[in-house]
Amino acid sequence: MGQSRTLSIFSLAMINVAAIGTVKNWPLIAENGLSTVFFLVLAALVFFIPVSLVAAELATGWPKLGGVFVWVKEAFGHKTGFLSVWLSWVNNVIWYPTILSFIAAAIAYIFNPNLADHRLFTMIIMLILFWGITFVNLLGMRTSSWISTIGVVLGSFVPAALIIFLGFSWFLGNNPTQITFSLKNLIPDVTSIDQVVIFIGVLLTLAGMEMSAVHARDVKNPQRDYPKAILLSVVIILILSILGVLSIAIVVPKEKISLVAGSLQAFAYFVEPYGLNWMTPYVAALIAIGAVGSISTWTVGPTKGLLAAAKQGDLPPSFRKVNKHGMPHVLLIAQAVIVTILSLMFLLMPTINSAFWIITVMVAQLYLVMYILMFAAAIKLRYKKPDVKRAYRVPFGNVGMWIISGLGILSSFLALLVGFFPPTQITKENYPFYLSFLIVGMIITCLGPTIIAKFKKPYWNTLLTHEEEAGKHE
Repeated sequence: MGQSRTLSIFSLAMINVAAIGTVKNWPLIAENGLSTVFFLVLAALVFFIPVSLVAAELATGWPKLGGVFVWVKEAFGHKTGFLSVWLSWVNNVIWYPTILSFIAAAIAYIFNPNLADHRLFTMIIMLILFWGITFVNLLGMRTSSWISTIGVVLGSFVPAALIIFLGFSWFLGNNPTQITFSLKNLIPDVTSIDQVVIFIGVLLTLAGMEMSAVHARDVKNPQRDYPKAILLSVVIILILSILGVLSIAIVVPKEKISLVAGSLQAFAYFVEPYGLNWMTPYVAALIAIGAVGSISTWTVGPTKGLLAAAKQGDLPPSFRKVNKHGMPHVLLIAQAVIVTILSLMFLLMPTINSAFWIITVMVAQLYLVMYILMFAAAIKLRYKKPDVKRAYRVPFGNVGMWIISGLGILSSFLALLVGFFPPTQITKENYPFYLSFLIVGMIITCLGPTIIAKFKKPYWNTLLTHEEEAGKHE
């Protein structure tokens, strides 16, 4: 029996906004002040919109389980397809400790802001949160989508509206601002590596639109509704990001922006002059809810892609298992164990801000390699499989696909190179470690599928469990 269509246009858009539009990302790029608006618009044109358009075509052409794994496999073969979904999954596993630490900081603000620097408190909150989110997601996609929707409404829209409203009230009230609105400040100094490096942070805040493609077949009418959900997501995320980043940049001094708790910092700055400090714990709670919704979204998406690879024999048969709700429970539990280990390592690093940035860049680097493969696959499939029906197609024929995907490949490649240059958070003394960490980390991670293949057993391709049979139609 086939699975019922459980996601509407609005639900899928909320999944995207929960995954990408979280206020947690704003401090990461607010440090660059007004020029961040330039970078956001540029990133939208050369990366965010190309990802959205290409993902919409690929998802409606190949809407079955697997997402980027299926697309790249159809274009370049099985091994490259597995590499792409492996990169999609592993970069998220590395990223989880950063957003979990953000939620822990938000929860600390509810009770005592000083707890945000307490490592034991942070560790306990991080582990309780991720394991709790994992077990809730085992209840199925309908439950997962509800968590994403509630999370984005309460934890993104409400705090975002408050931050944006208070930020512009601050500006219109003739209060001192940390940025100057001028053309000179809008256009970044591209000769300054510190200015250009922030572009990779901007790209990362807009990455992930293709993730929802694994849910394309869960939409009531994938061919019609998926592109509409993508368009709605793009508009909402861009508007919120631009206004929110400006609000933080206006109020919080650049040198005082915390990458972990910057959104809460901004809100605390806003309310203090008005005697509304009592609101901060409530907003902290809402922001924490939004971040939980974001994690919930990412916990399922890439794991479903890895499930598709497991069903093709790339992982041991136990990783193919799905529960009665169609969720890959073995993969989800294994993922939680790995995240637990990485979270403990994250908290042992000397400073949270530097650790936050190094891990953020590492995540972006891996993600960008996957995007290059995805864009290249979209071009290849126009020629290799031109007859496959795509309910949505990137406009202007093959020329349009070359332009859109070419922009995506170029921006991804340049951002990948820029990531090797350290930002101001990394001192010159720490640069050798920073560079070595990125290079060695990328090499080891990209070799993951090759290492797994070395241990692959013949029965991985043939053994099919009852759980898999049941899950084929989930």
